[in-house]
Amino acid sequence: MNAPTHAINWLVGWWLVLAAFATGAAIGLFFHRPDFLGGYDAFRRRILRLGHIALAALGMLNVIYAISPWPVAGLATATGASIGFIVGGIAMPAVCFLTAWREGFRHLFFIPVVALMFAVVCTLIGGAS
Repeated sequence: MNAPTHAINWLVGWWLVLAAFATGAAIGLFFHRPDFLGGYDAFRRRILRLGHIALAALGMLNVIYAISPWPVAGLATATGASIGFIVGGIAMPAVCFLTAWREGFRHLFFIPVVALMFAVVCTLIGGAS
């Protein structure tokens, strides 16, 4: 039986994938320039690419979570996992993009990391048996 929270992960997941396509198209317009954001090996360019990939990967993870089965006894952990995957899926690319803009935002990476770790632990504790 699917917990009611799974529907929001499905929706957020597909929005994140769409955002990945849009940001990929936007930044792809400039990737051909060798000096774009300081060159291929520049921190700003690498962290921007990471944000783009995080949108796609964490969007897909939210969709996978949305269609995963949960036993009735796992509803509390299902809600925790759902929230963790959503917060992590939104916060990780946001922190990447903000860090590409101002490097000081890198200190916020603990937010998506903790949220995603929490989601995985909740999934492991309450997942389908």
